[in-house]
Amino acid sequence: MIAVFKKELWAYFGNWSAWVIIASFSLLGSLFLFFFENNFNFFDIGAASMQTYFVLVPWLFMFIIPALSMKTLAEEQQSGTLGWLFSQPLKLTEVIGGKFLSVWLIGVLCLLPSIVYFNTISTLSIPEGNIDFGMTLGGYVGLLLLIGAFTAVGILASALSSNQVMAYLIGVFLCFFMFFGIEQLASYKLLGGGDYILQNLGFYYHYIAFTRGLIDTKDVFYFGLIIFLGLKAAILFVERKK
Repeated sequence: MIAVFKKELWAYFGNWSAWVIIASFSLLGSLFLFFFENNFNFFDIGAASMQTYFVLVPWLFMFIIPALSMKTLAEEQQSGTLGWLFSQPLKLTEVIGGKFLSVWLIGVLCLLPSIVYFNTISTLSIPEGNIDFGMTLGGYVGLLLLIGAFTAVGILASALSSNQVMAYLIGVFLCFFMFFGIEQLASYKLLGGGDYILQNLGFYYHYIAFTRGLIDTKDVFYFGLIIFLGLKAAILFVERKK
């Protein structure tokens, strides 16, 4: 798995795609958080908090992660190297696990510029350093898990289609539905008591708890389960194409 992880990581950084995505992510985040007039702008909200960052970032990752993951399995299918994968001594779980880790790590690297955001807010706050560290820590833990969930969903989308563009569109749709769609459906309160159960199935309900500084084992377990199921489903779809 480590060999696949290194190979995939080298491929992303070797052809500049990872660099472009990290730079684009950082640029978009900075524009929304510091320059554009919007509900995410740190200066417009007038509060020493990273809350707006943790609200904005999932929407960026919703498009960024599928762009990274779309080629993980779709490219293998399109180029006809899927059979070669099955002939290798590595198990399919190790191959997909390595691909998952490479995409997840690039997503995590996209968060590095936020250290500058945090230091800026902390310095400008009155008094200096007056920022909620508990909420900030919880938000970062939530993002690490959410990136993992988006990555698993993106890899599943890549397993479903041999066309990378189609894999990207499916990935974006699934990430959007799991994060925002389920939450919206639950808000219509059409199922009575079932709305709470429906809400619990979506990413948003569990992620937002982290952004409030609440690190609950049930939310950690939820994202762990989503990652496991997403990758397991991807493995099953690929095995069917033997």
